[in-house]
Amino acid sequence: MKRTKSIPGSIKFKAALELIKGEKTLVELSREYGVHPNTLLKWKQTLLEKGAELFEAPNKEQEYQKRIRDLEQLLGKKEVEIALLKNFLGQGS
Repeated sequence: MKRTKSIPGSIKFKAALELIKGEKTLVELSREYGVHPNTLLKWKQTLLEKGAELFEAPNKEQEYQKRIRDLEQLLGKKEVEIALLKNFLGQGS
């Protein structure tokens, strides 16, 4: 069975961009990068579909990171509250 080779994203991006520019044919790029023409077409389609996400604001990853920071801060406050209540109940008995 033929094993598929792992190609870095930067190479995929470069190849797809060259295909979009149209300076070289699909066959030329296929030979240059050593991949099947259909693979290049998939990379091109992915770039066209997901390229706009790079410019969308705010970034989903940034939203998730902010949410994590907020939840960690809330968790810290709740831990302090629990410790104070345990201390209060322990001294009251």
